[in-house]
Amino acid sequence: MSVAGGIVIYVIVWWVVLFTVLPIGVRNSYEEGVEMVPGQADGAPVQPRILYKFGLTTAITTGIFGLIWASDYFGWVNWRQLMYDIAEMT
Repeated sequence: MSVAGGIVIYVIVWWVVLFTVLPIGVRNSYEEGVEMVPGQADGAPVQPRILYKFGLTTAITTGIFGLIWASDYFGWVNWRQLMYDIAEMT
């Protein structure tokens, strides 16, 4: 795996994990019993805790990327052959 390929894979996995992590612990004004600000969306979170979610996303992505890198480096999975086989099935 090249450095550029590794960066691309890491960024793609990071975004997928972010959208998986975003809904964790979200509570809106109705659930918290807080008065809404005029013009506020009904489902807007009271405390989105976005920095926590960025950190959690980075930690999870680093673990996933480590497994992907190790599988490529140690040859656990032949990714090129796998992609070739998938392309032939379509």
